Amino acid sequence: MFRNKFILILILVSVILPFASSLVTFYADWLFFVETGFSSVFTTTLTAKLVAGVLSGAVLFVVLLINVLYANRAHFPASGVFMVGGSIRVQREDIAHFVKPLALLATLLLALFAGNWGALRWEEILLFTNRVNVGTVDPIIGKDIGFYLFSLPLLEMLKGFAGFVLLASAALAGAVYFVRGGIILTERGAAVDEKVRRHLAVLVGIFACVIAAGFYLDSFRLLYSNNGAFYGAGYVDVNSRLLTYRVLTFLTPLSGIMLAIGIWKGVWRMALLPPIVVVALYVIGIRVYPGVLQKFKVAPNELALETPYIENNLKFTRFGYDLEKIETVPFDVDTKLSAADIANNDATIKNIRLWDHAPLLKTYSQLQQIRTYYKFFDVDNDRYKVNGQYSQVMLSPRELSYADLPSKNWINERLIFTHGNGITFGPVSRISKEGLPEFFVKDIPAVSLADIKVTRPEIYFGELSNDYVVVKTKVPEFSYPTATGNVNTTYAGKGGVPIDSLLKKALFAAMFKTEKILLSSDITSESRIIYNRNINERIRAIAPFLRFDGDPYMVVDSQGKLKWIVDAYTYSNRLPYSKPLKGGINYMRNSVKTVVDAYDGSVNFYVSDPNDVLVKVYSQIFPGLLKPISAMPDDLRAHVRYPHQFLQVQAAMFAAYHMTDPKVFYNKENLWEIPALGDKPMEPYYTIMKLPGEKVEEYILLLPFTPSKRDNLAAWLTARCDGDNYGKIMAYTFPRDRLIYGPKQIDARINQDSFISQQLSLWNQRGSEVIRGSLLVIPIEKSLLYVQPLFLAADKAGLPELKRVIVAFDDQVVMEENLELALQRLFGGKKTAAVVTGTIPSVTTDSKASPAALAKEAMSLYEKAITLQRQGNWSGYGEELRKLEQVLKRMAK
Repeated sequence: MFRNKFILILILVSVILPFASSLVTFYADWLFFVETGFSSVFTTTLTAKLVAGVLSGAVLFVVLLINVLYANRAHFPASGVFMVGGSIRVQREDIAHFVKPLALLATLLLALFAGNWGALRWEEILLFTNRVNVGTVDPIIGKDIGFYLFSLPLLEMLKGFAGFVLLASAALAGAVYFVRGGIILTERGAAVDEKVRRHLAVLVGIFACVIAAGFYLDSFRLLYSNNGAFYGAGYVDVNSRLLTYRVLTFLTPLSGIMLAIGIWKGVWRMALLPPIVVVALYVIGIRVYPGVLQKFKVAPNELALETPYIENNLKFTRFGYDLEKIETVPFDVDTKLSAADIANNDATIKNIRLWDHAPLLKTYSQLQQIRTYYKFFDVDNDRYKVNGQYSQVMLSPRELSYADLPSKNWINERLIFTHGNGITFGPVSRISKEGLPEFFVKDIPAVSLADIKVTRPEIYFGELSNDYVVVKTKVPEFSYPTATGNVNTTYAGKGGVPIDSLLKKALFAAMFKTEKILLSSDITSESRIIYNRNINERIRAIAPFLRFDGDPYMVVDSQGKLKWIVDAYTYSNRLPYSKPLKGGINYMRNSVKTVVDAYDGSVNFYVSDPNDVLVKVYSQIFPGLLKPISAMPDDLRAHVRYPHQFLQVQAAMFAAYHMTDPKVFYNKENLWEIPALGDKPMEPYYTIMKLPGEKVEEYILLLPFTPSKRDNLAAWLTARCDGDNYGKIMAYTFPRDRLIYGPKQIDARINQDSFISQQLSLWNQRGSEVIRGSLLVIPIEKSLLYVQPLFLAADKAGLPELKRVIVAFDDQVVMEENLELALQRLFGGKKTAAVVTGTIPSVTTDSKASPAALAKEAMSLYEKAITLQRQGNWSGYGEELRKLEQVLKRMAK
């Protein structure tokens, strides 16, 4: 008796605890959606989950219940004996009274499983009920593309569900029949009662219809085939497999009916013949004949027969990745760049990015981290009007790293250290005399050296934020340290959920598994709990149907507040004839820009591509969630940029799919690839430059191409980011009749330069680490500049300093202390751009110096070099030789 009660208690606890935990999570989620202003999104999603779950569970429960009850009503002559393998005998009456309750319990459990499975399919149901036509039909079956995007996923889901229901019904009914004597296992085999056969016949007939539906849907899946040379249905698919699937769709139900009749009557020859015919037709029509057709007809004439299908692949892949909008423009490159051209492109020169993300992140961390519990997680690239000049900048938020707090306890982590503080913000190309970056905004509290002001530096929502903090408590929040002590603050935003009742305290104590929220005397009725603080998790919780970019970036708005901008993508793996990415996605659009306030956590979603069919459907599903881009404040729109990860995807596809002629595509006559330095392909990079034919510099994203398995340049792809030109993509193609140096060739020429290689060797011999930055290709007028910064660090943990800049143009490669000097060596002329601050090497620059003065200076440099050589100071020795070279060149003029 006690044992039974204990078992009952365990069962109740095992059911109640997960239910209570789910209820706590559900209520916390509801409060979060209310806080962010998206309660309608929560209710829409919840309604869809409930409807899908209840319908799935109810359908399965009803079907299984009918089958189980029917099986329990039948009576069998051999019901008194329960036989297992002919050796174990059990009286059926001993277990008969358990059969019905156990079958009903199994039915209930399967119904709960089906309900949970159905609830997870809520998105397919909402997409189907809000489906729209795209206006483009597939070229083989003639269905609108909207059918594939919105209807086919639901139909496949229903087909799979129907098959599971029928198989579960057969299995459960079969188990009941077995226990009750309808199926008896003997030494000769299984003896099946007539009532069981007839029941089984009905299920088999219905299951045959489900299989027929599967064949019908498989005909649509042919349009996702991989034919090696291209994606989508090819000649063999259309002329063999498609016809076979259509025949199977018609024959399979007839075969099922004949099979059911044969089982019903017990005529096994009649029962087995139709399925054998269907299986034979499937093997011949789907496997054997297509192979023969491919080998003897298609392979010898592949281009001629597959041309129309290759055209389909070209058309739909270009549509799937929005490649149709890319405008191809010839770029007739020359080598006539002059000092005057450099001066006319001053804004471009000033904004050539010398600071690489990785070295700069390490430098920021050592110069501006201030305290060990602050951390720079990433460096973002953007553009601002700084002191009236359009400038490309590098910006990094100073977030709070909870893993590095000096004293870890609940009060410190949840009540006191609640937020990060401020940003570090500087130009992409300016360096100090020590080789360190310059700053526009730095330190805590923020010190601005330009007209960019940060008025609200606190970062409560970021990329490193922990799961929750409690603000507006009796304990002052830590704001920032000073020389005389710490400065405290109190949260004044609207973010978080008020903890204004005992119920909410208990709720969050249960959710975060700590009794301290419930018992702490520091929490008042004015306190607010802020959770979902990680911006990536926050926006995914609101819009799980979007795929978010892995590189959120922070901006400073016109009021000095900090905002995060995250690019979001709509996507599908259901576009016919489109080549898929590694994860199966074959349709993708950067349709949404997400803005998150770093202080109060408010979230806004703006539609940046209103022509995207998926974003149209999601706008119908969740009215009020997605706002038009015109609703975005102008100061934030000025910082919207084309996402480099999306351009990388488009570039990978465009490398092959810029070829629109099927013959050229098939033969891969003009295949491109993204150049690689080492094992890693180049990534798109932002810069400010004047595009060919334009009169004003603009912020763009740029990526070069090389011909496949070649190192020279073939083209460069650029995505425009500013104003009305946002989203326009241009592919500038180089002439194919001449050599245009590519990044790998320039890299090889740098390595082969005796002076540069000597300097690198000298630095490495002294134990320093030489870090070669990104090699950038910079189009100026009709010419190309190649720029690569060199960083020097004492060791792997040392502070990277920007020590040299390598610039290549035409057949010349030079290395100087900064970009200005390198350009002067290449093009001569006057000072080209104020790209550095600090001192310039102490080489006499008086162009009117007498030969005697120059000779004296040369001797002085030579003596210094010899002295440094004897001391083993090879770096200084190389530097003096470089200065001596400059003096000798001036003497030779």
